[in-house]
Amino acid sequence: MTTVPATHELEQFLTYIQQVFNDSSLQRLVLSKYVGSDTELERITIRPVKIKDESLLSFLYEYRTRHITKNHPITEAVALWQQWLGQDFKNAHLLSDAWEIQLSFSKKGKVLLNKHRNKNTTNNATDESLEHDNENDKKKPLAHDKQKPLAHDKKKHRFVEQSRPYLRELGITDNNGQIIPAMSRKWKQINKFIEVLSSAIDSTGIAHREEVHIADFGSGKAYLTFAVHDYLSAQLGVKTQVTGVELRQPLVDLCNQTASKLCLSGIQFEQGDVQHFAVRGINIMIALHACDTATDYAIHMGIRSGAEIIMCSPCCHKQIRPQLKSPSLLEPILHHGIHLGQEAEMVTDGLRALLLEANGYDTQVFEFISLEHTSKNKMILAQKRKIARDNSAILLQIKAIKEFYGITEHCLERLLKDNV
Repeated sequence: MTTVPATHELEQFLTYIQQVFNDSSLQRLVLSKYVGSDTELERITIRPVKIKDESLLSFLYEYRTRHITKNHPITEAVALWQQWLGQDFKNAHLLSDAWEIQLSFSKKGKVLLNKHRNKNTTNNATDESLEHDNENDKKKPLAHDKQKPLAHDKKKHRFVEQSRPYLRELGITDNNGQIIPAMSRKWKQINKFIEVLSSAIDSTGIAHREEVHIADFGSGKAYLTFAVHDYLSAQLGVKTQVTGVELRQPLVDLCNQTASKLCLSGIQFEQGDVQHFAVRGINIMIALHACDTATDYAIHMGIRSGAEIIMCSPCCHKQIRPQLKSPSLLEPILHHGIHLGQEAEMVTDGLRALLLEANGYDTQVFEFISLEHTSKNKMILAQKRKIARDNSAILLQIKAIKEFYGITEHCLERLLKDNV
């Protein structure tokens, strides 16, 4: 990394950072639009922390597949910013209690500094262009409303406690209960998954049942399977029976051995797949990375068994894509293979959501943390409605969409019709 020549705007921006750091009003600084030599680095997020009574800046290096944190004193941090800004990062966004300040470098080398009030903490939002000197800014320090606790070890709310024994047994934490760096993404995924599930459990009232049955199809190494079992049984105190279904017998054996080693009851693993699994009373149906129509079979099983919660993370949308007939208006867009694939994914999952709606569920489709074996990051969450409603309008929407794209068959729709 080489040093960019200093400019008045850059010096002024660095002065602002120093000020808000000194008066403890800094919330975060984000360096983005990275153009450096590291092909994996995307951006750096910087926040103030306090470690052993020393005020530092925590740098979160956000790479495509991992995150790394380093702590620096303010003098070292300023030296790094002087080295990076304008050369490796073309944009910096500073947020303090009172101000939002944006520093940007154009392709032609122009430096622009914009400053306006933080609208989340004040109603006086007046934008200022700072391409030239602003004498008023030199005469008064940046305002701040109150001191913020910066303790590095302040407790962040987690839905999963690091001390849980299964995390150590699965290699998420070490013997001291600390997250193993290589597993930080998996740790984040587990927490997010339980957070989503927790909200659905609250909405459906499942936690008040005497016993809850859960099926996890394609459980793999069972990180989430163990997490779900632990959350309901240990944290919520619900009698829970979890069945992990996995095609690979060695993984089934390994997970059963882990459950036995941890002396867990109410969790077991079976060899099989969603198409051949015997239907039982299921309250929560989970199917992550269910390839192509396996997602349809999983959703169908959830509906057929009356599951209150259905959670799917679909991928490999192969069935609909060859059926799509691009409307003439969309042909110039959809003749690109990548766009056609994205369209097939959207239509497939959109129809799945509508079919769930037509069968008594409220459905959400949203972005989730991608799994370790796929870059797909979509989640379909369906919660069974407590009050029935007329679904004729939804069925007409499904029919119209199929006709628009020339779709003759959708696997989930066929499974539902066959079960009538």
